[in-house]
Amino acid sequence: MRDHGGVSRKPFALAGLVAGLAGIAVSHAVTMLLTLRATPLLAVAEAVIEYTPGSVAEALIQLVGRYDKPLLVAGVTLVVLGLSALAGVLAGRRPVLGQLVFVAMGAVGFVAMWTRPGSSVYDVLPVVAGTITWLVVLSFLVDFLVDHPAPADEPAARRATTDPATTDPATDVANPARRGFLIRAGAVAGGALVIGVIGQFAGQARRNVETARRLLRLPVTRGFVRPGATLEVEGLEPWRTSNPDFYRIDTALVVPTVDPGEWRLRIHGMVEQEVVVSYRDLLDRELTEAWVTLCCVSNEVGGDLIGNAWWSGVRIADLLAEAGIAPDADAVLQTSADDWTCGTPLTALTDGRNAMLAIAMNGEPLPVEHGFPVRMVVPGLYGYVSATKWVVDLEVTRFDRISAYWTERGWGERGPVRTQSRIDVPRNGAEVAAGMRKIGGVAWAQQTGLEKVEYRLDGDDWKEATLGRVPNLDTWVQWAALVDVPHGRHTLAVRATDLSGYTQTSVRRGVVPDGATGWHTIEFTAE
Repeated sequence: MRDHGGVSRKPFALAGLVAGLAGIAVSHAVTMLLTLRATPLLAVAEAVIEYTPGSVAEALIQLVGRYDKPLLVAGVTLVVLGLSALAGVLAGRRPVLGQLVFVAMGAVGFVAMWTRPGSSVYDVLPVVAGTITWLVVLSFLVDFLVDHPAPADEPAARRATTDPATTDPATDVANPARRGFLIRAGAVAGGALVIGVIGQFAGQARRNVETARRLLRLPVTRGFVRPGATLEVEGLEPWRTSNPDFYRIDTALVVPTVDPGEWRLRIHGMVEQEVVVSYRDLLDRELTEAWVTLCCVSNEVGGDLIGNAWWSGVRIADLLAEAGIAPDADAVLQTSADDWTCGTPLTALTDGRNAMLAIAMNGEPLPVEHGFPVRMVVPGLYGYVSATKWVVDLEVTRFDRISAYWTERGWGERGPVRTQSRIDVPRNGAEVAAGMRKIGGVAWAQQTGLEKVEYRLDGDDWKEATLGRVPNLDTWVQWAALVDVPHGRHTLAVRATDLSGYTQTSVRRGVVPDGATGWHTIEFTAE
């Protein structure tokens, strides 16, 4: 065993860190060259998502919102780099110890890649290439440092008068050994950067799909916002949610890239005959278009995981009718291109609501992040049981025969969207001018419709708000009111009553297992 013997550990940590970066870059480049869906880093992050308990995952989503995936990937990367630095320090004492750290990390990456649905030998090649790079670069840099030992923390004045062969190559500017180490480390780091950039450019799959999307000219419209849908309240959320602003919640760390020319949807299971349709088949069919609000079950009271858009597509009921549904079927298991699954009540796809295989959003081909080329849109159901992006398979079945991604993690089976309301103006914690103020927000009661929205200031009597005019029961509704707000601190609450006569309960409950309940209540100050 080697002993640092007072030699600084910093250069060895730097050697391990550079080796770690080089391995990550090589594995990324191989992934791109093979046009695989996920790098080893992302596969490990997906494994973290897969094995994280539902309650923990939900808590993290609530904590960081739409930044959950970037933060997870960043966290995995930092762990890898930290272990790489540790490998360098251990290798300075005994080479096999540092090598074992990298081999262990490679094994974790191998398992994460190999156990992904549909994986093959090609999927693990980036892990193998990255691990080999780790070991080679670590040996290259650490061997140099070992051959040029130096005492740690020696004063600069003394280092200037001592033998260059005994100075610290990580701290002595004038030392050729230091320059030699930094040249080697810099060359490796620069090479890793170049390899990573080349690999990124080599990944043509996403760009090819984006190009195909841009060239599409679909026979769809952009949707007309009828007069009265949008109320005149400054700061109110737009009635139509733009594509870039539409919320995105899914489990895909790497967005699937599906060429529309190669896309196929298979309808099978408890049917009289299997049906397979292509993208061209969909375009040749009669299209339906409608305003539909989508809502995530993770949307807390007052949350923003909801949006309203004009969707264009093919009615799924027509395709299911062609397949011929068995009379005892009660569910459809949806599967995406990245093998995510959800179970949908069959009645929600066949009861006359505008459930569709959507191909366009607000008059444009679906954004890749929102399911291009085809996704499911089912009014009245939370997304976790209905809104499969990149959908490729529909199995007609029974609930007692299937399990799906989120229901396996403790969420409800059927997921109807709850009647809810939200305050947008003023914002929680805002400071506003005292006097007559416009307040407002949105409310929704899909498949039922809203009877009224009420608000109350500082616990006074409930007062009815003005509602916007909407084209159907499946969109949210803007509400507004003019309120005399005196000086001081205030509390504002809102509740909705739907056409069934149900009024939102005041009982606050979290999103698990089937959606949050309670009145949205905010505090603000009038100056």
